[in-house]
Amino acid sequence: MRRSTLPVVTRTVGALTVTALALGLSACGGGSDGGGDAKSFTYWSMWRADEPQAQVLKASIAEFTKSTGIKVEVDWVGRDVSKKIGPAIAANQAPDLWDQANDAIFGAVASAGQARDLSSVLSAQVPGENVPVSQVIPAKYFDMLPKDPGGSNHYVIPYEVATTGLFYNAADPDVTAAIPSAPADWAGFLKVCDALKAKKKPCIGSDGEDWWMNGLYIDYLLNAGGVDVGKLAADKSGATWDDPAVLKAAQQVEQLVKGGHIIPGYDATKYPAQETNWASGKSAFYMNGNWITAEVAKQVPPDWKFGSMLPPGVKSADATVFGFSVPKKAEHAEPAEKFIAFFMQKKQMAGMATKALNLTPREDIPAPAGLEAAQKTLSASTVRLPFDGVAGEWPAKVFSQNFLDLWHGKTTAAQFVAKCKADQVSYWKTQG
Repeated sequence: MRRSTLPVVTRTVGALTVTALALGLSACGGGSDGGGDAKSFTYWSMWRADEPQAQVLKASIAEFTKSTGIKVEVDWVGRDVSKKIGPAIAANQAPDLWDQANDAIFGAVASAGQARDLSSVLSAQVPGENVPVSQVIPAKYFDMLPKDPGGSNHYVIPYEVATTGLFYNAADPDVTAAIPSAPADWAGFLKVCDALKAKKKPCIGSDGEDWWMNGLYIDYLLNAGGVDVGKLAADKSGATWDDPAVLKAAQQVEQLVKGGHIIPGYDATKYPAQETNWASGKSAFYMNGNWITAEVAKQVPPDWKFGSMLPPGVKSADATVFGFSVPKKAEHAEPAEKFIAFFMQKKQMAGMATKALNLTPREDIPAPAGLEAAQKTLSASTVRLPFDGVAGEWPAKVFSQNFLDLWHGKTTAAQFVAKCKADQVSYWKTQG
């Protein structure tokens, strides 16, 4: 999985939602009988044919066809699948099955009521395991999702899950000396940064123009303070910005900036400059997604040992799931759903960890090397969407530039809060 997947998906949801809503109820597929007797179905995948996820899926498809006699006609579309699915539905040319990240699926089809409710898949037996799918895929991955117009959050069945956090080299003696155990609170984390600063090692690596990745600091700190970013963004009056917990989170970010804990020159760099510097040991912590381990695997030295943690006090790790979805009017929905249940087997899904080197929603599939800590954060009873699911135009109109001004030391925490509040009030006035 590449680093760009999650931020790009998140940033484009607004546009996808508009497209999906424009389709409305006029968007329909083929027959309505679900194709229970069909011996084939079509599948558009977000993966390119040469990617490891595709290799895992290809092997499983071959086993599925051998076991059931059902053929799968696959098109390895790549990331643009979410842009093509809406128009395909409108033209009655959609596949029976497709996959993408949860926010892309919601924005492209589910928000307009064009995704099939897959509750029946959750009730189906996992082949050879004598348990329903709902027993191997934790409910928390559905509970975090927004509901479609019909009230369902079962429009995607996940096979991969990604999360974010502070990644570091657990074999770096400077880091291990500064962080013998995870800090209990923000003051403890700042002490870690002070200890690293004393050894001339910047605490934080940051590609300064990336508002999404750097914004995860305040997203997590707001969560630690009990603030739901979704509710904060939805307040048309802007009054929620007056919550003392919001200012506190901004002040905590300001402490990193004013304390000189971010690598020098970060505000004039773009990805992947500081990721590369971090991988070569020039900074201690790097806020990123769990895909980072695979991304820099060829850059880090042989003795590197990946570690990760969440900022202190965080109540729920963020999560994004990647999985299967079925258009509401799919002509051959039932065989497609049968394949989904087939892939939920441990022996099928395990390849996403062992070959694609990513986390899966099945907690009985061990994490790839370096992602053990990330998997542990996801084992908590609840998870949440990054930025509590905020998407659309709000980040660009209210948050992103204001946060970067704070992150670059151009504004204070108080000024950041005041500016976001004012911009949010103006934003909602334009929304009618």
